[in-house]
Amino acid sequence: MKIDWEKWTGMLELGILLLGCAVLLSGVWASARQRELSDKVVRLHVLAVSDESRDQEVKQKVRDAVLERVEPLLADAADAREAQARLASQLDELRQLAETVSGERAQVTLSREDYPTRNYRDFSLPAGTYTSLRVVLGEGKGRNWWCVVYPPLCTAGVEEAAQTAALSRDDVKLISESDTGYQVRFRLLEWWGELLSDFK
Repeated sequence: MKIDWEKWTGMLELGILLLGCAVLLSGVWASARQRELSDKVVRLHVLAVSDESRDQEVKQKVRDAVLERVEPLLADAADAREAQARLASQLDELRQLAETVSGERAQVTLSREDYPTRNYRDFSLPAGTYTSLRVVLGEGKGRNWWCVVYPPLCTAGVEEAAQTAALSRDDVKLISESDTGYQVRFRLLEWWGELLSDFK
């Protein structure tokens, strides 16, 4: 039997082209979905002075104090934009709180930060860029702590937080489903971000 190499080469090229298109479309979809989700949340990022056990304990105390302060502040915020505005107006007060609790110099900012995929107790967030309330204690060289202050996913369940914020059913399903399909999609976001950064 004679193999028509020209035909097989053409089919292989077409297959590679279709696969490339599928990857491209998946990456665009995943990136758009992550941006849509990131526009609805504000994350909290607390960095300890060092990895020493005392500094890690202090980090947790600062985390607790910040959460206690911002939870009522953001309780009736209509959306993430309003939550960000309220936090921005309180950055100096939050810095003073962090310094009082920790006994360390602290920096408190509200900025965009890149995060890897992160699994929490009952939800996961895909890798991407999120608005973040960032609390850096001292040099900030210790292990950090991440969560979401708006909606209050650090202290409330996903379903409860969704009722008080602009999270859709699809958002809740995306971040709280435990099946591997969601983890694959989150990994796709990480891969897509790495691919795009290679071209910058």
